[in-house]
Amino acid sequence: MTAIKHALQRDIFTPNDERLLSIVNVCKAGKKKKNCFLCATVTTERPVQVKVVKVKKSDKGDFYKRQMAWELRDLTEVDAKDANKENPEFDLHFEKVYRWVASSTAEKNSFICCIWKLNQRYLRKKVEFVNVSAQLLEELPKAEESVPSSENQSVAGGDEDALDDYQELNTREEQDIEGMMEVCEYAISNAEAFAEKLSKELQVLDGANIQSIMASEKQVNILMQLLDEALTEVDTIEGKLSSYEEMLQSVKDQMDQISQSNRLIQISNSNNDKLLDEIQFLVNHMDLSRGHIRALQEGDLSSPKGIEACINASEALLQCMSVALRPGHDKLAAVKQQQMLFCELRDAFARRLTNHLNNVFVHQFNHFSHFKMTIPQFYRSSCLSLPGHDQSSTLSQHTADLTLPKHSPLHRDLLRYAKLMEWLKNTQREKYDGLSRTYVDYMSRLYEREIKDFFEGAKIKMAGTTKEPKGKFATLPRKENALKQETESLHGSSGKLTGSTSSLNKLAVQGSSSRRSQSSSLLDMGNMSASDLDVADRTKFDKIFEQVLSELEPLCLAEQDFIIKFFKLQQQVPLAQAEVDDTDGGTSSRPPANEHRHSISSERDMVRFMMNKIFQSIETELNSLIALGDKMDSFHSLYMLVKMSHHVWTAENVDPASYLSTTLGNVLVTVKRNFDKCIQGQIRAMEEVKISKKSKVGILAFVTSFEEFAELAETIFRNAERRGDLDKAYSKLIRAVFFNVEKVANESQKTPRDVVMMENFHHIFSTLSRLKISCLESERREAKHKYTEHLQAYVITSLGQPLEKLNHFFEGVEARVAQGVREEEVSYQLAFSKQELRKVIKEYPGKEVKKGLDNLYKKVDKHLCEEESLLQVVWHSMQDEFIRQYKHFEGLIGRCYPGSGITMDFTIQDMLEYFSSIAQSH
Repeated sequence: MTAIKHALQRDIFTPNDERLLSIVNVCKAGKKKKNCFLCATVTTERPVQVKVVKVKKSDKGDFYKRQMAWELRDLTEVDAKDANKENPEFDLHFEKVYRWVASSTAEKNSFICCIWKLNQRYLRKKVEFVNVSAQLLEELPKAEESVPSSENQSVAGGDEDALDDYQELNTREEQDIEGMMEVCEYAISNAEAFAEKLSKELQVLDGANIQSIMASEKQVNILMQLLDEALTEVDTIEGKLSSYEEMLQSVKDQMDQISQSNRLIQISNSNNDKLLDEIQFLVNHMDLSRGHIRALQEGDLSSPKGIEACINASEALLQCMSVALRPGHDKLAAVKQQQMLFCELRDAFARRLTNHLNNVFVHQFNHFSHFKMTIPQFYRSSCLSLPGHDQSSTLSQHTADLTLPKHSPLHRDLLRYAKLMEWLKNTQREKYDGLSRTYVDYMSRLYEREIKDFFEGAKIKMAGTTKEPKGKFATLPRKENALKQETESLHGSSGKLTGSTSSLNKLAVQGSSSRRSQSSSLLDMGNMSASDLDVADRTKFDKIFEQVLSELEPLCLAEQDFIIKFFKLQQQVPLAQAEVDDTDGGTSSRPPANEHRHSISSERDMVRFMMNKIFQSIETELNSLIALGDKMDSFHSLYMLVKMSHHVWTAENVDPASYLSTTLGNVLVTVKRNFDKCIQGQIRAMEEVKISKKSKVGILAFVTSFEEFAELAETIFRNAERRGDLDKAYSKLIRAVFFNVEKVANESQKTPRDVVMMENFHHIFSTLSRLKISCLESERREAKHKYTEHLQAYVITSLGQPLEKLNHFFEGVEARVAQGVREEEVSYQLAFSKQELRKVIKEYPGKEVKKGLDNLYKKVDKHLCEEESLLQVVWHSMQDEFIRQYKHFEGLIGRCYPGSGITMDFTIQDMLEYFSSIAQSH
């Protein structure tokens, strides 16, 4: 290792002015052994740079190559792996961790010791040593002392100490030494004699210095005397300063007494100011005027002025009771007395307000209920004015026009007390809850009577629209004018609900009046067919159902709006306010966000609970009305689905969480079930259809019914929100129609299968093409394909082989050609000679051909029905097929019997005349 060290110093480090201090033979941990050396070096020039250098022996020759170098200041940690056991592995943490395995533990320890010394000397203990034996580092100084100086310098860095003790001569010192050496001739040749001479001269100079010091004793004595006199003057000055200090201390004591007096005066003034502020605070925030006290005790809760005075007084009282008292205020007798007065005023006014509002509820309920009568009573008695409403509004008008009484006068009267209710909610929650229960109790009974009478009137009007219930396949409207009128009735005035309930009321009134004016022509029609009567009945039902929903909608929304305003229930947080709350960075007295959200949620539940109690009969009555409409005519479910969906959509736009939206959504589920039952009923009716074995089939009844259903549905569902439900129903119905048409065609005995398929699929194709139902586009193409396929099949089957013997002859010719006989040599075959061909052609003169075609036309006419008018289409297809066969025969004669001059007895022109004359004659 010593030889390697000398070689490295000579070849690698000396050229770079570096000195090698320690070396260790290592290889990388976990890899195939490739030996290299880690060297600790320092530069010979100042400032000293300490490095760790990786040196590798070259594979091609016996020389070393410097591979990588790290500055020692970049080393952060040395990990010896195990401080107790001998382990050759160690890690050096530079910019990344380098893992090494030394050739021996002794080399590793020696290298780590060198690094530790360099760290102590140059880096001020910056490097952290982990898992290094403390004993090893403690014994290091002792080992250095025991090692000889020459060996110590070579191993552990003694050269550094010598390097630090050496001081370079400056320019002046160099000049002095050169001058001395020039004077002495043997300074260089005899250094010992020169050193002895210098020593003698130094002794002479030391003696001269001592004599000079002894000669200056007199001057020293004079100096000491002067110092004694100066000390005496200092003592005199110190005495005067002490007397001055005593005088200043007396002045300081007097100033401290004056300062203490001023501070006490300031404290007294400050206390007086604070006391005045507290008194003014209590007077300003806890003093209730006599006028407010009189209003709370005796204020008139019936007149507008009295109500306004009570509102102002209650707000002032609440403000006084809600004031945030400062610490200690609650212990003052005056404050306690004032608080007791406020509590007494609050309780007394709350009792008085509760009693008054209870009386108002009872009075209004009795006022509205006094002249109430049921619908049958109305028909037997005269019309009476309904108190509490507009004077022009009478019971007869409500019943005849199918309208619900408006409670806006009651709401208007009660809304005057809204602020007082808010005060009651904040101060006396029990009385507030009691009033809300009382209101709900009275209003639920009032609305129950009105809604029951309203729905009874609607049922009576509905019962008058038809004399007997419709079946599953009731005749549906077919006439264009009836469809147009029905469309106008359905879509003439569908408004969108946005904004407040007042806009909803306007929309509902406008929509109902517009619908009544547009459908009135249907109700006044004179001599109408059965189909037109169905249109009128269904349109009238649609009008009644729309009128019911249009009346319920503003009623529920107006009542909910009143409950929210009167009982001060925050139904939803306005968007603008929410944004202000989120972005407001200043101080605020609002409750925390979680409490605010919880209160909003509980108030929403309270609104929902009150509405459910007040209108608990609406959902039941609506379901009863829907059941009656479905019983009268199953197709009423289409009208009800569209109307109910529209009203649910508009209600959700106004408020998705409202009672109206929830209730109508529940009822919509029932309507959707009835619609699904209607579709299933039609499919079941298709499956149960039976055909007559004696008469021809024609267009099947359920195919016609599907056409009528589609026409009616397209009219009703135009621009409807629930178009997806109709598309699903279309898919189920059209699949059932396709399946059952094929089923009936297979069972048909009188009419050929291809005719049943052709006619019915042609009818389906025509219907879908006319109505342009986008979701049935693939079924439309499928119907066209089936119609074309079965038309061709029927033509081929019915036409058959009109020239039978000629067909057999030419089939034999084609067979010979297929067996390999050349076409021009077929005429030499005995069975297919020219003479045989002429015999066969003579058997089919033009008259016989025309007679056969006439019989074929009569046969086709018997198979086809008149409703679909496909006779001419089929006859034209047969004409094309016959001409195709004729051209085929002509082609075979030309190729197999060339130059024979043999032709058919009739031409293509003759055939066209035959087909045309037969069609015209029939």
